[in-house]
Amino acid sequence: MTTSSATTETVLALLRSAPQSEEQLEQLALEAKTLPPGELVYLVETRPATESAILFRVLDKDAALAVFEALPATHQAELISGLRTQQVADIIGDLDPDDRASLLDELPASVAERLMHGLDLDERAMTTAVLGYPRHAIGRYMSPEVLPLTPGMSVREALAHVRTHAEQAETIYLLPVVDPSRVLLGVVGLRRLLLAEEEALVGDLAHAAVAAEATDDREDAARRFFAAELLAMPIVDGEQRLVGILTVDDAVAILDRENHEDSARTSGTEPLDRAYLSTPILRVVRSRIVWLLVLAISAILTVHVLEIFEDRLDQVVILALFIPLLTGTGGNTGNQAATTVTRALAVGEVRLRDLPRVVWRELRIGAVLGAVLGSLGLLVSGLVYGLAIGTVMGLTLLSICTMAAIVGGLMPLIAKKVGADPAVFSNPFISTFCDATGLIIYFTIATAVLGL
Repeated sequence: MTTSSATTETVLALLRSAPQSEEQLEQLALEAKTLPPGELVYLVETRPATESAILFRVLDKDAALAVFEALPATHQAELISGLRTQQVADIIGDLDPDDRASLLDELPASVAERLMHGLDLDERAMTTAVLGYPRHAIGRYMSPEVLPLTPGMSVREALAHVRTHAEQAETIYLLPVVDPSRVLLGVVGLRRLLLAEEEALVGDLAHAAVAAEATDDREDAARRFFAAELLAMPIVDGEQRLVGILTVDDAVAILDRENHEDSARTSGTEPLDRAYLSTPILRVVRSRIVWLLVLAISAILTVHVLEIFEDRLDQVVILALFIPLLTGTGGNTGNQAATTVTRALAVGEVRLRDLPRVVWRELRIGAVLGAVLGSLGLLVSGLVYGLAIGTVMGLTLLSICTMAAIVGGLMPLIAKKVGADPAVFSNPFISTFCDATGLIIYFTIATAVLGL
C-alpha cells in the first residue's frame, strides 16, 4: 500500500469515528495536510455530508479554497451548512465572481443574501453583475475582473499599468483595448507588448478581437472560444462595451458540463449534479425513473404494431426470429446518424438551414449501408430459409437503414429548431421510433413478397 493510500485509510478511519475532541481534530488535520489536493477533493466529494464538513473544516485556508473551487456548485451549497461562519466568509470572499455566482444560485435566498452582505462593495458589485445574466448565458461564466488598456497608451505605460493592477485581473495574457466609453476596439497579447518598442502605441499593436456578447449561449460561446484557439475571450454587452473576460478554464468547465449532460441524456437519464457515490439514492432514482417511464410508454407502440401483424406471424412463424435483428439494426443506424449530426450542430459544422442537405446526405448513407447489410441478409437467410425469406430480409434491411438514417439525422435539427436539447431526441426516442416503424416496414414487405 502506498503512503498516500495509507494516509487516506487513516483519514477515513478518523472520519468514521466522528472526531469531536481537539486532539482528534488536530490529528485529522495533520493527516489531511499530507494528502494531495486531488485526493482531498475525492474524499470531500464522496463522503457523507457530516464527514465532508468535518474534513473540510480542518483544512488550512489555501487547501480549503482549492478543494472548494473544485467542487460542483450544488455540493458547495450543501457543504456550507456544516461550516463555521468565519470559514464560509473567508472562502466566499476568495472565490472569483463567476464561481461565487454559481454557488449563490444553489443556496436558499436568505443564505445567499447573508453571504452577499458579508462581501466588500467591489466584490458584491462584480458578483451582482454576473448574477444579472440568465443561467445559460456566457455572462454568467465570465469574470468582471478584467484589465483593459487604451489605444493611446505607449507600451511602457501599458506594462506599468499591468504590473500595478495584475493582482486584480483574472488574466493578463490577453488584454482588451477599449475607448473611453469601454467600447471594445481590439485585443493585444502580453507577449506582443513585451517584444514591442517601449514608445510604440497599444492601438497600433492591437488586432481584432474574437468576442462574445454576455447574453450569448454558454455552449456556443465556449465552442467559438476553442475554435479560435484562444487563451481568453472578451465579453461585451449589446453596445459592444467590455463587461468581462472568459478564460480557458471556464470554457473547459462549460464544455465538460454540456458533454456530461449530453452523454447522460443520450443514455436515457438526467445528469447528476454531484459525485455519484455521495448522491442520495432517491436522487439517482429520480434522474432515471422519468426516462424509463417515457420509454416504457413509447414501447407500447411497438407492442401494438406486433399485435396488428399477429396473423402474419401465425402464418409464417419464421418471421419472428428476425425481429430483434431488424429493430436493433434500425435503432443503431438511427443513433449513429443522430450522434454525428448532434456533434456537427454543436461545433457549428451544420446549421438549421442545412436541413435539406442533411436529409439528402443521410438518405444516401442509409441506402449504402442498407444495400451492404441487405445483400448480406439476402445471401445468408436465403441459403438457410429460402429465397423468399432472403428477399424479405434484403429489402427490409435496405429500407430500415435508409429510414433510420434519415430520422436520426433529422431529429437533432428538429430539436434545435424547437429549442430542445438535441441529445434528448437521440438514442431513446430514435430507438423507439425506429423499432415501431421498422416493424411496419418489415411486415409490409413480408406481406407483399410472401403473399400473406
